[in-house]
Amino acid sequence: MENLLLFEKWDSSGVVVADMGLQRYLKISPSIIPNTFGKKANKRFGKEESHVVERLANKIMVSGHLKDSRVHKRISGRDTGKKQTTYRLIKKAFEIIEKKTKQNPIDVLVKGITNAAPREETTRIRQGGIIVHRAVDVAPARRLDVALSLISHGAAQRAFNKKQSFSAALADELTSAMKYDVKTYSISKREELERVAQSAR
Repeated sequence: MENLLLFEKWDSSGVVVADMGLQRYLKISPSIIPNTFGKKANKRFGKEESHVVERLANKIMVSGHLKDSRVHKRISGRDTGKKQTTYRLIKKAFEIIEKKTKQNPIDVLVKGITNAAPREETTRIRQGGIIVHRAVDVAPARRLDVALSLISHGAAQRAFNKKQSFSAALADELTSAMKYDVKTYSISKREELERVAQSAR
């Protein structure tokens, strides 16, 4: 059987997911254009069978990123549903990553997600009449969801009202996340989540 290449360019056969907790959920199996057309949307834990690039595209398509101050800084609905456009942006970002780092962009994506995925966060528990925060371990499926959200938000923040294109912003965000640069959005947010959880133990 012929080995399928992502976007007919990149081979995922040599990419290894080092984080054992994410191995089950980070699907990077060969696919030319990963699109399930929502076949697994209504299935319990169906997301874990979707390709990670498709899940990243779905996160990017969410309207109204950057909700830090409860303000939708992107026009609501601008990117919603435009999946082929989103795939073109991701493909362009992968080309930029390959040109800058001389590495397989799928490997850069996997390492970036692994570094941006928080291991601990807080939950609210009611005790008597008050609500207190308690530190909890993050489930592997949620770790992947949070990491993809942080990466897409970070890329949107880099490109919003800037001369930099979204593809270049996404490439920079993934490259910085791979290097565990604490100044980048996704890594700084992960550190913040874990720091708050540590104080709530």
